[in-house]
Amino acid sequence: MTRLLPRWRTFACGLLVSTFLGAGLRAQDAAPAAPPAPAAAAPAAPAGPTLEQRVIDLEKYVGNSKPGEDGDAKWESKIAGPGPGHNAWQMTSTALVIFMTLPGLFLFYGGLVRKKNVLSVVAQCMGIAGMVTILWWACGYSLSFGAGNAFIGDLGNAMLKGVSPYVSGAGYHWISDAMWAMFQLSFAIITPALIVGAIAERMKFISIMLFVAIWMFAVYFPFAHMVWGGTGFMCGPLNPGATIKAIDFAGGTVVHMTSGWSALVLCILLGKRQGYGKEPMAPHSMVLCAVGTGMLWVGWYGFNAGSALGADGIASNAFMTTTLAAATAGFVWGMVEWILKGKPSVLGFCSGIVAGLVVITPGAGFVTATSSIIIGVLAGVIPFLAVAYLKKMLGYDDALDTFGVHGVGGTLGAILTGVFASKEANPGIEGLLDGLLMEQLKAVGLTIVWSVAATLVITIIVKIIVGLRPDPEVESLGLDLAEHGEGGYEH
Repeated sequence: MTRLLPRWRTFACGLLVSTFLGAGLRAQDAAPAAPPAPAAAAPAAPAGPTLEQRVIDLEKYVGNSKPGEDGDAKWESKIAGPGPGHNAWQMTSTALVIFMTLPGLFLFYGGLVRKKNVLSVVAQCMGIAGMVTILWWACGYSLSFGAGNAFIGDLGNAMLKGVSPYVSGAGYHWISDAMWAMFQLSFAIITPALIVGAIAERMKFISIMLFVAIWMFAVYFPFAHMVWGGTGFMCGPLNPGATIKAIDFAGGTVVHMTSGWSALVLCILLGKRQGYGKEPMAPHSMVLCAVGTGMLWVGWYGFNAGSALGADGIASNAFMTTTLAAATAGFVWGMVEWILKGKPSVLGFCSGIVAGLVVITPGAGFVTATSSIIIGVLAGVIPFLAVAYLKKMLGYDDALDTFGVHGVGGTLGAILTGVFASKEANPGIEGLLDGLLMEQLKAVGLTIVWSVAATLVITIIVKIIVGLRPDPEVESLGLDLAEHGEGGYEH
């Protein structure tokens, strides 16, 4: 999430700023008048930044890089704090990521289940959004981004203590600390919600809530810290002492791999849906699924381009690569399905688009346009094979293909980031490119082992405490009426 952007400096900019400064300082620059000096005056305070240094700070703002320094020279920036443009993009990005879950994900998933279970998916996504938000406020943000150690943060920011909307620097130079916390909350919400797709139509609501609550502490908070925290075990860009110097622009390991591999374990332990393989379980509304796909695609710009942490060139690159990979993967999935199965289905196009979005996520800000096209092609082929053939070969009931798309896709994306990451796309990673593929493979291995082991233990705990599945009669009737007392449609 960091970058080293080239500084631009022109005579015209200096002349323009000099003119404005000569006319008068902006209100935010004005300092209160100093009281009259006593007879025995104290030593004069250090001089404020020079005109040239103030011009440099404006250049830093436009380039989305750190103010108050130029080489060895350092000063107190007059414009330190949230920058309006970059902060506005972060607010927009946060809203877009929340839009991915509510309503994007629940419409995408809701259309794929049978109509007797559509509201159960909606309720699960909404319940997760609310519960994770409370956990994030209480301690989740602090455990994810507090200093702590290499594996977990601390409780220094519990209940968002010290997280101010008027101060910047916790996440990046020009975005409010409060917006950084909310942006990361939007990621924390959607990640466990993805797991819902694997166990749709056959897990009790209370069991899902308990599973997610424990899973956040056992999996998500540690991985957010390890991959994106300044002291993280796998945070190559920010932690010079990281044991694994991997890179993950927007969540290939943190979001898609953790949720995808956990989903696989959970759906296997939970067992298959009643009648699976014996009776039709076709999506009840491909229209809802397609609408949800479109919402996910739009929201994903907040997910990927928002991870640049400012409206800069890195964000533009991530926007571009996200678009190219998603469109390419959707087309390729549809064409492969046409060749192998005789027809290009709407479900195939939808699945391909989401797979492309997943696979490009860890490399969105690190790869070039051409690389993103190659990534899109692979995203349209490999997850398709996992969904169409691997699931049948192994016999697990991943109801909505969470593992095939997010587990396989996230793993593929993390590896391909090690192959295609380029200093041409992001100069800030130049020092991490040597041996990067091996570091990515290490990160992939740790993520799989940790996610699988933690999910196995958590599932056993939940089963002992509240059980996992509803009664067979309830599952047959549908979770909407039995668990939520309402149906998705008029009968």
